[in-house]
Amino acid sequence: MLKFNIRGENIEVTPAIREYVETKVEKVERYFNEDVDAKANVNLKVYNDKQTKVEVTIPMKNVTLRAEERHNDMYAAIDLIVDKLERQIRKHKTKVNRKFREREGAGTYFANVALAEPETETDEEYQIVRTKQFNLKPMDQEEAILQMNLLGHDFYIFTDAETDGTNIVYKRKDGKYGLIETEAN
Repeated sequence: MLKFNIRGENIEVTPAIREYVETKVEKVERYFNEDVDAKANVNLKVYNDKQTKVEVTIPMKNVTLRAEERHNDMYAAIDLIVDKLERQIRKHKTKVNRKFREREGAGTYFANVALAEPETETDEEYQIVRTKQFNLKPMDQEEAILQMNLLGHDFYIFTDAETDGTNIVYKRKDGKYGLIETEAN
């Protein structure tokens, strides 16, 4: 069952907007097994040029569904988000079923639902074409960003000098930077 956390930036989340988001995003529940409890984090943003951005993230135990859409019409963006999430689920389910057909319990997150539309995803395999090895030098976030920019990359993996944890800095689409901090299980 999906629980919702809906936030608005530069927009008030009215009961009508909340109901529309919940009604639309709940459609992906049909792909879940009944025992799956998930929380859908929804961010609605409106920019100065009246462009809207809708982000939906559904973290689950071993998979995170995430979709983002920009559109002039927020309701159209929500509809497009649901389509993206459904494509992700179908693609993930197809890969899991193909890889682990003989293993019992494969695809435990998604129910066996007959899909109304034919599978359009290609059966391409992920192919690693290059492997690199390097030492994770202890540094702070600022130095990691400088190293990333020097190399001309969009991300950089490093060991945080203070916490000794493995972190990743990355360049966002808006030109700013993000940080991913890892946790030990």
